[in-house]
Amino acid sequence: MNQTDRPRPSQTMRVGAAILGNALEFYDFTVYAAFATWLAKAFFPADNPNTSLLLAVATFGVGFVARPLGGIVIGAYADRHGRKPAMTLTIWLMALGTGIIGVLPTYDQIGLLAPVLLVLARLLQGFSTGGEMGPATTYLLESAPAHRKGFFGSWQLASQNMGSLLSALVGLLLALLITPGANDSWGWRIPFLLGILIAPVGYFIRRNLDETLNTEEAHDSVGGVLSDILSNHWAKILLCILLISGATISQYFFLYTTTYAINTLHYSQSWAMTTNFVTFISGTIFALLGGALADKYGLKAVTIIPRIIVTLLLYPALQLVVSSGSPLVFVITSATLIAFHAMSSGAGIILIPLVFPAIVRTAGLSIAYALGVTIFGGTAQFVFTWIIGATGDKLSWVWYVIAMSVISLVATMALRLPEGVERKRQDATPGAAVAGSSR
Repeated sequence: MNQTDRPRPSQTMRVGAAILGNALEFYDFTVYAAFATWLAKAFFPADNPNTSLLLAVATFGVGFVARPLGGIVIGAYADRHGRKPAMTLTIWLMALGTGIIGVLPTYDQIGLLAPVLLVLARLLQGFSTGGEMGPATTYLLESAPAHRKGFFGSWQLASQNMGSLLSALVGLLLALLITPGANDSWGWRIPFLLGILIAPVGYFIRRNLDETLNTEEAHDSVGGVLSDILSNHWAKILLCILLISGATISQYFFLYTTTYAINTLHYSQSWAMTTNFVTFISGTIFALLGGALADKYGLKAVTIIPRIIVTLLLYPALQLVVSSGSPLVFVITSATLIAFHAMSSGAGIILIPLVFPAIVRTAGLSIAYALGVTIFGGTAQFVFTWIIGATGDKLSWVWYVIAMSVISLVATMALRLPEGVERKRQDATPGAAVAGSSR
């Protein structure tokens, strides 16, 4: 209300506020994957360890069930009332869901109520994450100069990797500083209790942001946003879901490396967490490189070419890992594969919102992303674990990742940007703002 009385936040502040909050969101959501082995013991004790793990990773997938609802509700809310209030809302919801997991009594303490409450906490996390993606990405794009849209937008995937990197760092420190018995008993709670910090930190960094939505052009209700997007843009949403399918399964392949290293390759917790940590350093750096290359060579080219490379490399690279038996080879291989994946996804995540008009941009991205990640990413770890258990082949699950990457490539090629969007970006003079463009 008194925005004109205070200095306008700098470009660095605007980007920093979006990516830091987003990184904390994805730390809270993905830290579950990194600690699935310990959660299995605490909440799903069973005679067969693989059964416990399957139940734990299935609960990880439950968090995805609420993501489409969060994407629909909060995405439409952001297109009606603004990106800033939507991003603030998701911060508080995620902190609540993560805090519940951190203090939740185990199965031994309260019986079946423990896994039931864990599922409810995951649903709350999923609703929040589903709502965070669209507003944060749209805010980044609408805050960016036209000639740097790719680089600014690629911070979305980079910040997701930063969140995963933070969870891996916490896991690595726990592996080094406390005993395995302490981890089993209480150490696994620490990452979730740290996640509660998302609320005050996120609120503080986002409260002074400018709003990028032109409210005069916005729909007059949330229902109007949803009616527009579902009536006029459903074909784009379907293609975007397929684009996301290969990218999200690949992303959760990398999140699965901790579980895969411990339970399938039988490496130590320290090596597993080291792999996770190094992998997401690589992912963060190369996501930003993908965005920068997209500004120079075009979004579709940078989305497609690295995806082809990682699809071709995946099976022989994992075959090398299994045959070598070396944890160091696994670290290097994972970091190399995610480099190509991150370049492709860093550009691809920007491609999606740009195919929609500004007045439904957040809802379009949120719905497509949430459905794609729910259907394919949310089931990925369960499918991976099931395929390995069913076949006894440590590499059988890789073919699933490859097949979905091919489908993703076909969808990317079929997707069309509005006339002149790439040219406007390439021809824009430095500093030209594009907030609310591409209508």
